[in-house]
Amino acid sequence: MLIFAPIVSIWNLFGIIYKQKTIIEFIVPCIALLTVIIIGPTKIIFASAPWQTQTILYQNKNSSFKTIEFQMQDIGAFGYSKRTVEVYHISNLFMLVKKAPVIIDSSKWIKVDKDVNELQLVEP
Repeated sequence: MLIFAPIVSIWNLFGIIYKQKTIIEFIVPCIALLTVIIIGPTKIIFASAPWQTQTILYQNKNSSFKTIEFQMQDIGAFGYSKRTVEVYHISNLFMLVKKAPVIIDSSKWIKVDKDVNELQLVEP
C-alpha cells in the first residue's frame, strides 16, 4: 500500500488533464497515504496481531460466558503487550472486550485461574 499510493498518484496526476474522473482516482490514494503517515506504519502493522488469552482469572457467577482474562499480544522483536480485560463471549467467533474493573467484586466473580496459554509460551 505504501509503494502503490505514490505510483498511482503520479500516474493519475498526468491523466488529470484528460479526465474529470481522474481527480477522484488521485484523491483516494493520497488520503490512504496520508492516513498511513499520520497513524504510523508500525502501529498499523502491529495492530494486526491478535490478542491471545493466557489465563482466565475470574468467571461471572451468573453467566459463564463472561470472564476476566489476562491477554498478551506478540509484537515481534519488541516483545509482548499485556492487558487484563473483561470479555463477554457472544459466540466462538465474536466477543466484546472492555477494561477490567480494578476492584473485583467477589459476590459477582469466582476466581478460576485457568491457564489457557494460546500463545503457547514455554516457561523455563
